[in-house]
Amino acid sequence: MPLTIDEIIENFSFIDDWEERYRYVIELGRELEELPAGAMNAQNKVEGCVSQVWLTTEVSGDSDNPVLTFKGDSDAHIVKGLVAVALATFSGKAAKEILAIDADAIFDQIGLRDHLTPQRSNGLSAMIGRIKADARKALDQA
Repeated sequence: MPLTIDEIIENFSFIDDWEERYRYVIELGRELEELPAGAMNAQNKVEGCVSQVWLTTEVSGDSDNPVLTFKGDSDAHIVKGLVAVALATFSGKAAKEILAIDADAIFDQIGLRDHLTPQRSNGLSAMIGRIKADARKALDQA
């Protein structure tokens, strides 16, 4: 079972060294469920990421506040770990909750933003933007 964002934050609090934190992020990425090759297509590709990132979105549940489940993958180890952190933050939550989540505060709490290259930080923002756009779209279609 994937870790929750609270478990990831707690695990980060026990790791002082940034090299170890990067290794942990990479390990989180390794634990992601593989996306089927067919899902790695232009429709699922996240624009704005230097590395290739794909996200799939499944909408289910209450039509007034549908639940979104995300799956993702990347061709880069650290980015795949960032995908895992984003999925732990947003996947399996109701659309209104997704839109209310302050992802910047979460990533600042972990300290990730301070230790990412500008390209990775932009890619992370693009992922979060895509997730929130999918949540808005699901609410609009409800």
